[in-house]
Amino acid sequence: MILSANLTWLFTEAPLIERPRLAAEAGFGAVEILAPYEVEAEAMRAAIEDVGLTLDLINSPREELTGCAAIPGEEARFARSFDTAASYARASGCGKLHVLSGRTDAPEARATLVRNLSRAVTEAPDLHLTLEPLCPQSMPAYYLNDVHLAAEIVREIGAPNLGLQYDSFHAAMIHGDARAVWDAVGDISTHVQISSPPGRTRPDAQVLDLLEHIVATGYSGVVAAEYDPEGPTHESLSWMARAADIMGVELLPDPASSS
Repeated sequence: MILSANLTWLFTEAPLIERPRLAAEAGFGAVEILAPYEVEAEAMRAAIEDVGLTLDLINSPREELTGCAAIPGEEARFARSFDTAASYARASGCGKLHVLSGRTDAPEARATLVRNLSRAVTEAPDLHLTLEPLCPQSMPAYYLNDVHLAAEIVREIGAPNLGLQYDSFHAAMIHGDARAVWDAVGDISTHVQISSPPGRTRPDAQVLDLLEHIVATGYSGVVAAEYDPEGPTHESLSWMARAADIMGVELLPDPASSS
């Protein structure tokens, strides 16, 4: 397993290109970035690999943060955006793309998302795509706002390079019981993100108990910290020691000693 830092949320006291070094110094083994496109792909790859980390995940739209994969009539825009994101992922050494569905309530949204995703998984067999439901509190009017709907679509498409992106915050905010949600969708979840509701803050004891349950069910992939540190990131990292113990990974240096 690998513990990853979301550099869009963490270490924001430094420019994006410098955040991989800070993540490595804190003990993380990988990073993810929602929208890394402000930094040239080869430069980003070098900054990450030079400190011994990997870039595990980015979001697929380049032009916007909400996406358009489920918006009827925007198929051409989605195709262009996805192609650009896939090229960036390959050049930066990133293996996963989170495909954002966009804001829409159109009746054709589900069918549009299925068509766009089906085409994307075929056109990018070398990349692993993920779907993540987002809660209305964080993303009002977002189409994919239900974990079970996302799981239904992932299962319907049935592609080996498509999985569910399980976020403990969104699962709790949408459905209430994040553990029950995991038990329903853990078998198709290929990426995990953790933070504490309702403020999307550092993982607390309850979230770490959930992480222990997730690991006990057999998940062995990346676990990413995607939260608001509410101050300097290094002061928010005491949770990492228990997370590393749960996951069976070693942190050097021990971030708990500096928090």
